[in-house]
Amino acid sequence: MSTTSAPSPGHGHRPGSARAALSYPDFRRMWAASFSSNIGTWMQNVVLPLYVLDRTDSASMVGVMVFAQLGPLLFLSIPAGVIADRFDRRKWLVAMQLLQLTFSALLAPLAAADAPIWSIFLVSLGVGVGNALNAPAWSAMLPTLVSKADLAGSVSLNSVMINGSRVVGPIVVAVLRSAGVSISQIFLINAVTYLFVVAALLYTHVPKPVSMNHARGWRQLTAGLQIAHGDRSVWRLLSTLFWFSLFSLPYVGLFAAVVRLNFGVDKHSTTYEWLYATWGLGACLGGLAIGTVFVGSDKRMLIRRGFAAFAVALAGFAIVSNATGAFIVAPVLGFAYFATTTSMNTVLQSRLADHERGRVMSLWFMAFGGTVPLGNFLFGFVIDWLDSARVVLLVGAVFALFLAWWCDVASIDLLAQQGGGHPLQPDHTATFDEHGISAGE
Repeated sequence: MSTTSAPSPGHGHRPGSARAALSYPDFRRMWAASFSSNIGTWMQNVVLPLYVLDRTDSASMVGVMVFAQLGPLLFLSIPAGVIADRFDRRKWLVAMQLLQLTFSALLAPLAAADAPIWSIFLVSLGVGVGNALNAPAWSAMLPTLVSKADLAGSVSLNSVMINGSRVVGPIVVAVLRSAGVSISQIFLINAVTYLFVVAALLYTHVPKPVSMNHARGWRQLTAGLQIAHGDRSVWRLLSTLFWFSLFSLPYVGLFAAVVRLNFGVDKHSTTYEWLYATWGLGACLGGLAIGTVFVGSDKRMLIRRGFAAFAVALAGFAIVSNATGAFIVAPVLGFAYFATTTSMNTVLQSRLADHERGRVMSLWFMAFGGTVPLGNFLFGFVIDWLDSARVVLLVGAVFALFLAWWCDVASIDLLAQQGGGHPLQPDHTATFDEHGISAGE
């Protein structure tokens, strides 16, 4: 299998660990820049639903806003995956950062003027389009900055980056709001942080996609589906993520409404931001654990155990009736959530060649980032109707428990081996034997 992944630098660290991934200068630079930018992104992601909730007092309107911002992942991920596998990824990524910067900056004057809520939704849609077009190319680029033996560490660090920013971003918002910084100024701060990634991209060598004979016409758009459907394990992981995102993760986008309705938090309090940061801390530790504590564990088994732990934690988050109980359960919920999805991402990417990654990962973003806002949109109306989020959370917990049984990738692999086939690419076998997984992203 041809590959564009970076050669091993002879780092001396355990293969597949987070420390091994950080030994690559290009990866380290892009990771640090993305971490900085994502802090700004999560500052915006925290205050934007709160801003809409304060203006409309409606969970369903928050769901509409989240769908406007993340819904494009559902519709644009496949063409974006084609672009990621065919064109200069660095130039494309720079353009998408600048596009998101522009629309994020537009939110500032609109919020300052309390412009019509539809204008906030429209500009949020612009940010979402830029994110959807950026995501597959970004996901396909990062693994090429480390060797295949160290890809699992890069997945873990990417999870740490996403969830670490979920911790830092809300804390920064809580501090800034307490100091009198307005929501519109927070939107402007986020816009500036996109420049960190632009600068890092300009100083980083991003390998070009492997030269392949690509399909033509509509087959370009269905190539990812054909690749995924050809591997039962990959297909099971993607379908699991779709249903998990739809039924178990609506609380993520509707977090502000859940906190206000279930725990009686006052709208002028910063408890929401601190609780979100606590949940994000758990998610950060969950993602980090996959590349540290659990680096030698079979990620296929971690997926099933993670779903079971998530089900228990989400049920607990639904049952507690005050902020104190929520602060106890939130980090456990975050840990189970991202340890599970990071393990799924690792196993999924272990089955993909570099020239396949962009297109199949576009399906990942459709199933994950695209389906979550769909669930927010649907269940936001349910929460408004019930004037409570408890039933929605309990339904999500029950469904996660079902997925702990259904997402049995190890059994699928065993059946494939007994049938004379093998679900892994030949040059992934050694890493699978060593770490309990074939090297992940």
